[in-house]
Amino acid sequence: MKTKIFMLLLLLTVAMPSMAVLKEKDLSHTLAILRQELTGYRIELERQTGYLKEQQDQMTMNMYSIINQCSQNSLMLYSQKSGYIFDLTYACHEATEMYHAFKKSVIPFENYLQRSTSEIARFDSLVNVLSQMSDRTLSEHAAIDRNVCLTLSINILRTLKSNNEQMSMYIKYYHNTERQLSSMNDYAIKRYGDIQASIFNNAGDNYFTILRHISTNVSETTETLSEKYKPQAKRKSQWDSRLMFGLLVIILFGGIISISLNVLLFRVAITRLFRSQRLMQRVTRLLKTDNISATHETFIGKRTCITMAATVVTFAIVLAIIRLAADQNFLIMACNLLVEYAWLLGVILISLLIRLSTKQIKSGFRIYAPLIVIDFIIISFRIVLIPNIFTNLIFPPVLLACTLWQWNVIKRHGHNIPKTDVYYTYLSLIVFVGATICSWIGYTLLSVEMLIWWIMQLTCILTITCLKGIIKAYAERNGILAKPITQKWAYRLVYTVLLPVMGVVSVIFSIYWAADIFNLSDTTMRIYTNNFIDSDNIRISILGIFMASILYIVFAYVNKTSKDFLKLHFEKTDPTTAASKNVMAKNVLQVVVWGVWLMLVLSIFHVNSTWLVVISGGLSTGIGFAMKDIIENIYYGISLMAGRIKVGDLIECDGIRGTVSSISYTSTLMDTTDGSVIAFQNSQLFTKNYKNLTRNHGYEVASIPFGVAYGTNVNTVRDLVCNAVNKLKCKDATRPAKMVFANFGDNSIDFKLIVWVPVLTTTYAKGEIMETIYNVLTEHNIEIPFPQRDIHIISNGDDA
Repeated sequence: MKTKIFMLLLLLTVAMPSMAVLKEKDLSHTLAILRQELTGYRIELERQTGYLKEQQDQMTMNMYSIINQCSQNSLMLYSQKSGYIFDLTYACHEATEMYHAFKKSVIPFENYLQRSTSEIARFDSLVNVLSQMSDRTLSEHAAIDRNVCLTLSINILRTLKSNNEQMSMYIKYYHNTERQLSSMNDYAIKRYGDIQASIFNNAGDNYFTILRHISTNVSETTETLSEKYKPQAKRKSQWDSRLMFGLLVIILFGGIISISLNVLLFRVAITRLFRSQRLMQRVTRLLKTDNISATHETFIGKRTCITMAATVVTFAIVLAIIRLAADQNFLIMACNLLVEYAWLLGVILISLLIRLSTKQIKSGFRIYAPLIVIDFIIISFRIVLIPNIFTNLIFPPVLLACTLWQWNVIKRHGHNIPKTDVYYTYLSLIVFVGATICSWIGYTLLSVEMLIWWIMQLTCILTITCLKGIIKAYAERNGILAKPITQKWAYRLVYTVLLPVMGVVSVIFSIYWAADIFNLSDTTMRIYTNNFIDSDNIRISILGIFMASILYIVFAYVNKTSKDFLKLHFEKTDPTTAASKNVMAKNVLQVVVWGVWLMLVLSIFHVNSTWLVVISGGLSTGIGFAMKDIIENIYYGISLMAGRIKVGDLIECDGIRGTVSSISYTSTLMDTTDGSVIAFQNSQLFTKNYKNLTRNHGYEVASIPFGVAYGTNVNTVRDLVCNAVNKLKCKDATRPAKMVFANFGDNSIDFKLIVWVPVLTTTYAKGEIMETIYNVLTEHNIEIPFPQRDIHIISNGDDA
């Protein structure tokens, strides 16, 4: 209908093209051009008038149909009793859906009326001007043009007024219908409030009170069911119990067909295929496996579950076909609900097939059976629009039985299923216990909502768990985790973003879907979007929190993946400085990414920038004093990361030598040569004299002292030692070793060997050089003296 209204207004706009003349040579030329313009305008207007009337008549009939539907829904809504909550929610849903669909077709009629009124005023003025022109001042040809223009203007004016009146009448019908729908929608929203009150408030006696008056309650329930489902002979309704039963039989027949087809396919046809040797070979090549017997055993072990899953999928397709072909309201509603149930059951079965082994599959199905059964009971109640009194009488003991059933299957089969499923089933047991308590103290409808929510949530969880297992197995099979970021970013996107986002969205979706069972989806959406913190400075809603969470997941992926791409880029361009550049880039990237995330979150929560500035100004002084040292370390950290020190450099500070392992905004970690790890604040490295032993040429001067006995030829010692040391590879080959005369010692002539050694292996180089000096001196019989004392014993003459 919206398209037809839009086409009508478009045609009306086309039928009123721009018609104007400018100042010509004289009045005669102006009248001639005006006559030409009016003639074209009139022809176009006449061409469109017939089609416009036809469209208006069709739109009017559509409006009458909407009015009739509105009246029908109003009668259905206003006649509902408070004790039939499923009937009431269905009526409220139909009323609100019709109102929302009508509001989507709102067209700016007022704009058209304003333009139409302006056109009428324009042509009315044009007629007045043309009629007041005197024939005496006009030539014969100009007078003829004036008369033709006047006639055309009068005809156009009449047509415009007629079209305007017709559109005004249609707009009147439109507004009347809108008011009626709005009134119906307001009443439906009010009844939604009653439904919420019956769900979240104790709408009846607790079940112990019901048991004390069981005979009375059973009698009232029987009478209510008889009144609701008693066939009516004098009227034919789409909701008559006989028709409902017949349609359910049709749906049941579709289910029987689905079961039969899949039993024949999987238990007969495919089972026989495995007995054919030729087909077995083809299956072997198709599955790329040599152990076809194991495949056959797996199929036999999971055959029942495969048959059930395929049956559910087939049944859902049959229901979809029935839904598309049906025009009966009860059948449409029943098919929609059963398709949802088929999806829930199908997800559970397919998840068990993929994740569980043949020995676990039966235990897995049994452990989820209580949820499947209770969900079917709830859907059945919803389909047949069961009265509240029956639900209050039957549902609490059924729920108690399912709770005990759930506890029993956990006890018997919990050891034979994966830990994740054990965790899920214990959560199911907790939900069962909570729902049972609620139903027994009088909150029966609340217990139904709790169960529906958990069934929806569990279905989403199992779907995500199943996808996660498939993706993880694929990654392990293809070795994706060990590949560079250029080949695994897509896997990481799916595994760390899409799946977690699906988990967050599933929470919103499951609650929304559970509320939709009672047609409270609109109310739920209002709760999601309502600001529970609503002030001029900040507005926070549930939906806003979920959006911030989703953005956190996305930006965490962007942060991690970008760092990996930068690391790969630095390693390819310059491996020697890659570690240092990566540290600095990583820190800058984190500030940028999370800064953008913070700005988006502040925008989602509608944080007032003025309020934020005032708070920041008030806290800036105290924070400035408190963070003085931190800010100083951050400043020096940025200076260090800019190039003064990089990861891997060998530095010496306060006599401690070690390799830089990491540089952050506040401190620098150093792995010392003795194996310990020391952290220096960045400000300490600037206030103390530290040496960067790597940033020069990678060598340092080593002064190695040694001595020889007095009387040794110094030149010979110099030649021997320098030649031997210069042949070593542990020193700088471009700088020969030099020996200098250092001192006349008490026992030796002291020398110092000056040699350039690598800073990273100074200790080992010195040891090798001293060992070489000792060997060459010993080889040439040059004495290396050591401190000694001569003891002279003076004997006494008497003793002699």
